[in-house]
Amino acid sequence: MPIPLVEGIVYGPVRSRRLGRSLGVNVLPRGLKVCNMDCAYCQYGWTRRRSTVGRREQWPPPERIEAVVSARLRKAECSDELIDRLTVAGHGEPTLHPAFEEIAERLYGLRDHLAPDIRLAVLSNSTTAGRADVRQGLALFDERYMKLDAGDPITYASINRTGSLRTVVDALRDLPSIVVQAMFVSDEFGQVDNTLERPVQAWLDAVDTIQPSRVQVYSIARPPALCGLRRPKTGRLREIAERVRALGIPADVFK
Repeated sequence: MPIPLVEGIVYGPVRSRRLGRSLGVNVLPRGLKVCNMDCAYCQYGWTRRRSTVGRREQWPPPERIEAVVSARLRKAECSDELIDRLTVAGHGEPTLHPAFEEIAERLYGLRDHLAPDIRLAVLSNSTTAGRADVRQGLALFDERYMKLDAGDPITYASINRTGSLRTVVDALRDLPSIVVQAMFVSDEFGQVDNTLERPVQAWLDAVDTIQPSRVQVYSIARPPALCGLRRPKTGRLREIAERVRALGIPADVFK
């Protein structure tokens, strides 16, 4: 079973394989997963709503997000709680928030004022990275973790089930200092598999085009949306990471 949706705006800190002690910020509507992808591996299950046109009232307002995060950071300061990152993520795609740029501005100022040693990070599926307002918001984060699970349209569609791969690659290529994150999985029927040689090579070609500052490869750690989805064979993630390094790009493996 997928895990429950995030309760509230702030959650954690979560002990993340990739981000350390990460205090999450959920800017998505309460009780509703909103995403423009429908990834087979999503820990929150299948996407029920991909559009919120005409439903702006469901999104938490930027001033409310700022107030909740401020209170939580002050509480952490009073108790000497260790937090490595303030991470905008949640149960969906955070850059879909109509006021994403304003949220980034508010969190940037808040972090600098209350907790300058904490890194400000964002997790995105990369589909909106070509929009001017999203790019301006992304520029305010110390760390931009951008998703790319495939380098060919067929594999991209089978795993993420939406969007234009070419548009994503072009947008990521023009974003400075990003970390590309890739989830590698397969299923028992062979319908979803980005671990085979052909899709891996296509993905490597896309990564080479983008030239990110770093790449992180990993696999599922929680129950996915698609039953029967499984991790790669032992050593496959290390092999893929070594091929990324051969391109001159640092790469990390998270099991």
